[in-house]
Amino acid sequence: MKNIIDKIKGTVIVSVQAMPSEPLYAEGAMLAMMKSVVNGGAGALRVAGIRDVVNAKKNFNLPVIGITKPNVIPKNYKEIVYITPTVKDVLDLVKAGADIIAFDGTQRKRPNNEKIEDLIKFIHINKRVAMADISTLEEGLKAKDAGADILSTTLAGYTLESIDSPSSDPDFQLLEDLVNETDIPVILEGRIWEPEQVNKAFKIGAHAVVIGSAITRPQLITKRFVFRKDS
Repeated sequence: MKNIIDKIKGTVIVSVQAMPSEPLYAEGAMLAMMKSVVNGGAGALRVAGIRDVVNAKKNFNLPVIGITKPNVIPKNYKEIVYITPTVKDVLDLVKAGADIIAFDGTQRKRPNNEKIEDLIKFIHINKRVAMADISTLEEGLKAKDAGADILSTTLAGYTLESIDSPSSDPDFQLLEDLVNETDIPVILEGRIWEPEQVNKAFKIGAHAVVIGSAITRPQLITKRFVFRKDS
């Protein structure tokens, strides 16, 4: 596990994901996107779903972070656990070959009353790295105590508990707090749009940085450039 954690140190990890309702969700399109970001220098891939984890492991010699999530994100997503919520999801990702399994590491209620400790137990039994996606410092500390190997700011601003997180910028304060208060690797993820933000994250002490929408979501990239004037 330490080898995988060392491999991603100092890298830009690219999240290559699309929802089933989006054109890029097609298997060939997702694989082409993975190839493109790898050619561009991605140090690892973060992908969603068994199909894409299998394809990432089959085609690239890079660490793969795997998650599961629903085909449609619920409207009350700020209130519920939907990223790798159950032990079954963990075992499916293990079988698919994910090196790192990321999961919702908040303190919110999980399906079947499962606990974070349950997920981490089975991740470690299968000799994989446990990455807790959290939204607050308290959640990060508790996830570390539960046995998480890596913390990520993925959910900052996307839970009711993190309403004070910046709405348009990365949560650098949370990153700094986690770096200062824990002794395990911390990854910055969420609302990263500029290279300068990546540099800032590493200066603060980020182990790695995950970038998704700014690279792999053309519809969101386009919206940043398109505006309409009132007629």
